[in-house]
Amino acid sequence: MNFKTHIPNIITLLNLFCGCVALVFVSEHNFEIAFCFVCLGIFLDFFDGFFARLLKVSSPLGLQLDSLADMVTSGLVPGMVMFYLLQKSQNPIAPLLILPYLGFIITLGSCYRLANFNIDARQTDSFIGLPTPANTLFIISLPLVLKYSDSLMVFEMFSNPWFLLTITLFSAYILNAEIPLFSLKIKNFTFKKNELQIIFLLLSVMLIVFFQYMGIPLIIIAYVFLSVINNKFLKK
Repeated sequence: MNFKTHIPNIITLLNLFCGCVALVFVSEHNFEIAFCFVCLGIFLDFFDGFFARLLKVSSPLGLQLDSLADMVTSGLVPGMVMFYLLQKSQNPIAPLLILPYLGFIITLGSCYRLANFNIDARQTDSFIGLPTPANTLFIISLPLVLKYSDSLMVFEMFSNPWFLLTITLFSAYILNAEIPLFSLKIKNFTFKKNELQIIFLLLSVMLIVFFQYMGIPLIIIAYVFLSVINNKFLKK
C-alpha cells in the first residue's frame, strides 16, 4: 500500500482535528475561532472525497473515517453550541436544569443521519435531508448572530429558550427528513446544467455581503427552500 492511498484519510483526520479544536473554543465561548475551525473542517471534509476520487483510492475505511470525523465536527460541535445557547437563555432565578442538555438532540440527529448516509445508495449525486456540515454552519452561526446583531427582535428570538428548542428539534428533523436537496457540485461548466447551483451561489454571496453572520442561517434556509421549489418543478 503506497502513500497516496493514505492522503484522503489524512485529510479526513485533519477534519477531525479541526472539530476537536473547535470544541475547545466552544467550551471557552470563543465562537469566532470555533467557527473558523468548523469551516476549515468542512473544507477538508469536501476535499478528502475529492482527492479519493482523483487518486482513485476510495475505500470502505475512508467512508467510515469520514463519518466518524463528521460526527465530531458536524455532530458534537453544533450540539455543544446549542447546549451553551440554551444554558445562557435560562432563567437564573428558576432554571430548568435539563433544558441545556436537550441541545444534544442535534448530535443525536446528526449521528443517525451519518449512519444512514453510509447505507443509503440514493445519496450519491444529491442529498436526502440536510447534510450535517450545512446544519452545523446554521447552528454555529447563531451565537455570532446573537453577539453582533443590533436588532432587538433578533436578540429576543435567539435568547428565548423555547425558540432555541424549536430550532433544535427542527434541526434533528431536517437532517433526516425525506426531502431531496440539490447537489452543490458543479460537474461541468455549462450554465444550463448548473443554473440552480449558480443562482444559489450568487444568492449566498449577496446574503453574506448584506447580512454578515445573519446571512449564514439565511443561506441554509434558502438552500432548503430552493430545493423544495426545484423538486416541485421536477415533478411537473
